[in-house]
Amino acid sequence: MKLQLSAPKDKTFKKAIQITGSKSETNRLLLLQALFPNIDIENLSNSDDAQVMQKGLKTTSGVVDIHHAGTAMRFLTAYFASQEGKNVILTGSNRMQERPIAVLVDALRDLGASIAYENNEGYPPLRITGKKIVANKVSLPADISSQYISALLLIAPSLVHGLKLELVGKITSVPYLKMTLALLDQIGVQTSFKGNHIKIIPAEKAGNNKLVVESDWSSASYFYSIAALCGAGTQIELSSYKKDSLQGDSILKDIYTDFGVETVFSKNTILLKKTKEVHSFKVNYDLSNAPDIAQTLAVTCLGLGAGCHLTGLHTLPIKETDRLAALQTELTKLGGTVHIDNESLTLEPVSKLLSNVAIDTYNDHRMAMAFAPLAAKIDLSINDAEVVSKSYPDFWKDLSALGFGIKEI
Repeated sequence: MKLQLSAPKDKTFKKAIQITGSKSETNRLLLLQALFPNIDIENLSNSDDAQVMQKGLKTTSGVVDIHHAGTAMRFLTAYFASQEGKNVILTGSNRMQERPIAVLVDALRDLGASIAYENNEGYPPLRITGKKIVANKVSLPADISSQYISALLLIAPSLVHGLKLELVGKITSVPYLKMTLALLDQIGVQTSFKGNHIKIIPAEKAGNNKLVVESDWSSASYFYSIAALCGAGTQIELSSYKKDSLQGDSILKDIYTDFGVETVFSKNTILLKKTKEVHSFKVNYDLSNAPDIAQTLAVTCLGLGAGCHLTGLHTLPIKETDRLAALQTELTKLGGTVHIDNESLTLEPVSKLLSNVAIDTYNDHRMAMAFAPLAAKIDLSINDAEVVSKSYPDFWKDLSALGFGIKEI
């Protein structure tokens, strides 16, 4: 599906949008619910990833295909490995079979898990024979994707002796680790995180069994971008959000003040207010703790004619696509000058955007949604626009509700 996008007729507007639960929180809680069935979850994400996770958790044998869902691949690897009697082949899309998983597999093997590679060493598909895991000490690099670490932490309370985890080196994506530990704390699991050591005490059941998933801050990022790119006076209300969010991407509320967008909290909503116009400038952000908003920020800067230097992006090349390379290609199409290395992106200020460009999405939901807000400035089209269903199936409907022109071509 290819969509043609155009700007809202009103250059300033006030609208309200309801966003479903965080994909990150949902997938963590779904795994915990599988381990502790007395947990009840409200406001689950309606994303493809969450549905794949739910289906996978109900499987006891055979092939489990998680398609493009990277989180499900990591979490289900740990889950199946720790479930005695379950025998599965865990696989995914062609891209998923190019995404490394050896760090997690090695850690699980060190704990006694039985996992074999079906094709290429270090990559899915995986043949997993579930075992009762008795060992409780393991170490792994601290500068890897937090999902590898979270996968171990989530199964830890179900292990006979819990888990003592040592992280070697400088820890990245700390907010995602703290999110996982906070969710464990919420269901009554005892945890500690001191220096580079994390300890999880085993638990027989969940103490707190009713949990509400906060709406997704990554999804909110696209509306921050829209507010920044529209006129002063624009207001967008989003629900349901917490001021003391567990999600690392909630740093948006601080970052977007640089783009003239103020965040006002009220009960369970946030109001994004474009309070002033901003002009030629350059920003620098270390996104080690929030790499998923890099695409959104780069596009916002392009739309405002601003420059940016974004660092801490070493996990982006192994996402749904190589996001650094994809960003460079698509930003260049629009008139941007972009430099990348293995962990950073630099965008030079641009004086004029090229219009009527078709954006390729590379099977990556965030490419589609990050570039869509540029329609506030120029006409553009999005190829394979249905890819948004991975995390935010209602995105195009909600964009239309803001007044954007959306036409299938």
